Amino acid sequence: MTNDVLIIGGGIIGLAIAVELKLRGAKVIVTSRDFHAAATHAAAGMLAPDAENISNQAMQDLCWRSRSIYADWTHKLEQLTGVNTGYWPCGILAPVYEEDTGTGGQGRQGGYGGQRDTEIIVDRFTASPLHPVTASSTTTYWLDKETIHQYQPGLGEEVTGGWWYPEDAQVDNRVLAKALLGAAQSLGVELKEGIAVEGILQQQGQVVGVQTNAGILRAEHYVLATGAWTNQLFPLPVRPTKGQMLNVRVPEAIAQLPLTRVLFGQDIYIVPKRNRRIIIGATIEDVGFTPHNTPAGIQTLLQAAIRLYPQIQDYPIEELWWGFRPATPDELPILGHSPCQNLTLATGHYRNGILLAPVTAALIADLIWEQKSDPLLSHFHYSRFQNKSSTSSVMLTHPLTASPHKTQVNSLIPKSEASPEKSFVPTTDTPLVIAGKTFTSRLMTGTGKYRSIEEMQQSVVESGCQIVTVAVRRVQTKAPGHEGLAEALDWAKIWMLPNTAGCKTAEEAIRVARLGREMAKLLGQEDNNFVKLEVIPDPKYLLPDPIGTLQAAEQLVKEGFAVLPYINADPMLAKRLEEVGCATVMPLASPIGSGQGLKTTANIQIIIENANVPVVVDAGIGSPSQAAQAMEMGADALLINSAIALAKNPPLMARAMNMAAVAGRIAFVAGRMPIKDYASASSPVTGTIAN
Repeated sequence: MTNDVLIIGGGIIGLAIAVELKLRGAKVIVTSRDFHAAATHAAAGMLAPDAENISNQAMQDLCWRSRSIYADWTHKLEQLTGVNTGYWPCGILAPVYEEDTGTGGQGRQGGYGGQRDTEIIVDRFTASPLHPVTASSTTTYWLDKETIHQYQPGLGEEVTGGWWYPEDAQVDNRVLAKALLGAAQSLGVELKEGIAVEGILQQQGQVVGVQTNAGILRAEHYVLATGAWTNQLFPLPVRPTKGQMLNVRVPEAIAQLPLTRVLFGQDIYIVPKRNRRIIIGATIEDVGFTPHNTPAGIQTLLQAAIRLYPQIQDYPIEELWWGFRPATPDELPILGHSPCQNLTLATGHYRNGILLAPVTAALIADLIWEQKSDPLLSHFHYSRFQNKSSTSSVMLTHPLTASPHKTQVNSLIPKSEASPEKSFVPTTDTPLVIAGKTFTSRLMTGTGKYRSIEEMQQSVVESGCQIVTVAVRRVQTKAPGHEGLAEALDWAKIWMLPNTAGCKTAEEAIRVARLGREMAKLLGQEDNNFVKLEVIPDPKYLLPDPIGTLQAAEQLVKEGFAVLPYINADPMLAKRLEEVGCATVMPLASPIGSGQGLKTTANIQIIIENANVPVVVDAGIGSPSQAAQAMEMGADALLINSAIALAKNPPLMARAMNMAAVAGRIAFVAGRMPIKDYASASSPVTGTIAN
């Protein structure tokens, strides 16, 4: 826990984090060149995760989570400051034109490469006038032409229907910025305005201060929340994307506001405010930090706005402005740990800075103050932009375990079927993060049961794994097959996971875990506090003791261990272990060493759905198909030993397990097709030649 946090950046993200940390008891400093010139002031205030048509599942979950807490968050700010933030659950209407009805509205400004499935769109156009479509966390409605024009009078004649997103909302972004600034001041956050950070001072993987125009500022922990200007201080792929905007005002002569809901249209959005302002935005221009409004930009906005809502052409223009949004290559934010141990990243929010402020503040405060890393953060880790030597392939092995048999996905596709441009679409998956340490391989292996040390060494390399378990007791006693094990692997490249195998009680496991930590230090891993916790009193069935495991876990967490507990597939026990602070949960697929495969599928699925720590399926996997199945379910990683060690050719099986884990993970990220109770032809029947 740190009592001193310096936040670089005074926009909505920086201030939201500052307020959250201060409420938890931290001493917080925020630096900003100008609190009133941040990108927050240049936004429209839409809270539109549904209207944006976000296709990335992790981003969608992040946005939904933030929207769900927005009302309470703004209410808290209003209580602290007395300032009404203008939070308005008005819903968002996304009209479409006739030319868009067959494309899922892909011409709209909706982002992140997402668009609604065309088959669903066409189906809704033939459905009832007001037909709900329920997704996993939201409900939307399709409105036909008659209904949408009744629901919102004044729409352009070309509008032929549209989507109604009742759960989307808006906030007055400028008032929100004022409320956040006021809340920070009232809570005692130290605000340093007029301070330009010129550089970040680093030594041996730590930030030791920030150089500013007023001298050096120091803290125990730092947060980088500089938005579009991030790349000027830290080598992250964040670039400015310029957006021009304007607002018109509804004349006082019009007694009743003609527009009371946000219109999210093709290349345009129109956001009415309760004070008669109507905001129109926004261009998306990759022009660096080029300032000012341009005739071309404003003309583009006005033409699109008038087409969507014609009467807006008669309202007086009140203000023009522009801003710079922080864009990343995949249009997703960068959140969480950085290469420096005491620097946390919160940047790259692109068009969703206003929406994501509350959830970003909560996640970052959890990470810094509670040392608790939400699994959702792993999807937004900075490392997703690193080590990408090829945009058309995915390495199945990791450079830390360099195998002579590195295999690219493209090499598995016959050349006649693969083109350089279209043969493979890479995933946007992120690394596995356990207790703050990042791994790119999702396969862990063991060191026992091999016929020889040489076979074990070859198998570890072929598996591409970065984590290898070692039974502490067996190494200490030089049990058969474990002689010289400590010297057999390159521990500078592989992370050791000491294992309390053979322990029958919690007390034994705690004692062996302490020995394991010392063993890791002797082998050069000074900061290794990992332990795979096994408490197994029954030598016949080898099932873990849930009570002993929980008792040992509680004590080891208190002693600073990153505990990875091996358990029965018990959802309640998994949740309890997570609550006491375990770094993962490791449910068994079937009895250890049995090779029976997934016999606890239903329970593992429940654990995966409810866990906020990585879920590692351990024990019982016997074949690559079973390994792939576990990963397709959404497991974060696998631990496989017997299936590799007892194979006729262990190194070859290790390679197969590696490929299966990768394939299963990619399939999970891609999302499988829905299972139907009826047939569905692969080829369309429309347009066929009649006899």
